[in-house]
Amino acid sequence: MTSVKTAQEPIASRWDDALAATLSEPQLLLYRSNLLGSDLRVTNFGGGNTSAKIMMQDPLTGAQTEVLWVKGSGGDLGSIKLDGFSTLYMDKLQALKQRYRGLEHEDEMVAYLPHCTFNLNPRAASIDTPLHAYIDRKHVDHMHPDSVIAIAACANSKALTEKIFEGELGWLPWQRPGYDLGLKLEAASRENPHWKGLVLEGHGLFTWGDDAKSCYETTIAIIQRAEAWLAANARQPAFGGQQSAPLAREQRAALAARLMPVLRGKISKDEFKLGDFNDTDTVLEFVCSKDLKALAALGTSCPDHFLRTKIRPLVIDFDLADADFDAKLEAALEAYRADYAAYYNRCKRASSPAMRDPNPVIYLIPGVGMLSFAKDKATARIAGEFYINAINVMRGANGVDKYVGLPEQEAFDIEYWLLEEAKLQRMPKPKSLAGRIAVVTGGAGGIGRAVARQLLSEGACVMLTDIDAAALDDAKAELVKVAGKDNVATVAGNVTSEEDVLAVFDATALQFGGCDQLISNAGIASSAPLQDTTLEVWNRNQDILVKGYFLTSRTAFQMMLKQKLGGSMVFVASKNGLVASAGAAAYCTAKAAEIHLARCVALEGAPHGIRVNVVNPDAVIRGSRIWDGKWKEERAASNKIGAEDVEEFYRNRSMLKRSVLPEDIAEAVYFFASEKAGKSTGNILNVDAGNAAAFTR
Repeated sequence: MTSVKTAQEPIASRWDDALAATLSEPQLLLYRSNLLGSDLRVTNFGGGNTSAKIMMQDPLTGAQTEVLWVKGSGGDLGSIKLDGFSTLYMDKLQALKQRYRGLEHEDEMVAYLPHCTFNLNPRAASIDTPLHAYIDRKHVDHMHPDSVIAIAACANSKALTEKIFEGELGWLPWQRPGYDLGLKLEAASRENPHWKGLVLEGHGLFTWGDDAKSCYETTIAIIQRAEAWLAANARQPAFGGQQSAPLAREQRAALAARLMPVLRGKISKDEFKLGDFNDTDTVLEFVCSKDLKALAALGTSCPDHFLRTKIRPLVIDFDLADADFDAKLEAALEAYRADYAAYYNRCKRASSPAMRDPNPVIYLIPGVGMLSFAKDKATARIAGEFYINAINVMRGANGVDKYVGLPEQEAFDIEYWLLEEAKLQRMPKPKSLAGRIAVVTGGAGGIGRAVARQLLSEGACVMLTDIDAAALDDAKAELVKVAGKDNVATVAGNVTSEEDVLAVFDATALQFGGCDQLISNAGIASSAPLQDTTLEVWNRNQDILVKGYFLTSRTAFQMMLKQKLGGSMVFVASKNGLVASAGAAAYCTAKAAEIHLARCVALEGAPHGIRVNVVNPDAVIRGSRIWDGKWKEERAASNKIGAEDVEEFYRNRSMLKRSVLPEDIAEAVYFFASEKAGKSTGNILNVDAGNAAAFTR
């Protein structure tokens, strides 16, 4: 979830001469690239390219040769390292011109690029390589700044470029990136040596220089100039003015949390989707404007934008509180899918790939904000960021002229480009839990962390919750290193509080879009002879281990019913739920209740595809917060051993004479949560190294 942000500092040069003096030419390219990519106003995530033509020693001949260093396929400038650049012989790239057979054959030129590789560099060259190779300058930046794209997307783009930049920048009409455009850029740069770069209609900005610093500072200066001119000349108010007022922040969040699981269920029938909610000031200004529908219908202009967002969004302009809201949403989605199919059929070519998912990616809701859905959380978030770029472009263009999107056929030819399709086909196979959302209670403990790590490793997104906020922060920091910040979230909460549990699942819906898996793991342990068991101890066990499991399973069940995608719940109970232990009546009784609750929920969930199973650990001592406390001392006393001997005692007590670790429980939980156990519900899996008394029968 992304909410309102404060204003950013103006774009400015951050070049450090002292640092730059210590860098080699390749390192200067990397430095420049990281500076440019660190600001989304300069270029969007994964977008833009940088290059440098550098003299290097040929590893074969030992002679000096000119090498093109250019951002490789799929990289991001903000985080790229030196191994993210492709390196190609310039003399071989020049020789490629002899192989070019014309515009209708230009895609075949991509297959020649590997033959130009310098020093066996494994980084694949991108389709933008010719655009950098043939510009007659040593250093080239290709950026997608909102301010320049706004000018590029105006109806009078060429005239505005000439007016604003006073002859310092050239202009080329829209053309899909490729080999032919590279040749046009070569001609433009040679024929106009006074140009500092040029604007590509509907696309973005090229700038260049004779060294890394001058190239970088030209890029920044051009963006500053575009921003300043647009600000000074923009008509107000933006987007035709306000049509409706934004709701209060709490109301926006509540409505989005209600909508996202319903919407996710309707668009995830063929592939599970993950969502992102954004209600920044930029988004709210647009979704509450008079021109919202008209501008949204025009679609985006820059290819980088609509490859992520589809060419246009879905505007949800009906009341989310309506009794017939569900039917209206379904009708709106059906209309969008039909419109997308018609677009595909109008524009497809004989060689076009099959139609892809016809559901929207971007959803705009007046008064509330923007939702974005994609196959993974990072892609959903980034799609939203790209649409914010598009909003900024529309604001800038309409403020000084008239915004125009790409012609439909041109947009289709980018979206269904065979080279893009080949890139999609090379993507690795999704992991077993890709697109799934799991809530793990007791997430800060040893078992909770191990379960989260296992689910994350299989592609799930995980919301961890725990009553211990400090331990929860520590768990998040640990797991972010494993799975990245997009896939892990935390919210502190007490599972015995109905209000807290509802807040946990609302936060999960806002963060990821819904919930597919509940791992009910929050727990305590207590030990005392019956005559010494206080009502307080009894009630505490019942509250956490029974009421807590009831509240979390009921709330997860309700969300899964909204999604209509099935689901899986795994109760982490205990061997003590099957086998009575002397001196632990409160704990054993509560654990038995957990197991029986799981069976009851399994009965009601089966008609809806919701599976419920139980994992019974025993003596998970290492990494356990329960065993770090009084429980270890109590069990040691009960078994007449020292606390330091507890693990060995339980290991030797087991049939297999093995210790049970949090990772062992995590494997069992993953089995039940995944489709590996897709035909299993109401079952119990003991992970106790063997205990005959706990055999189920």
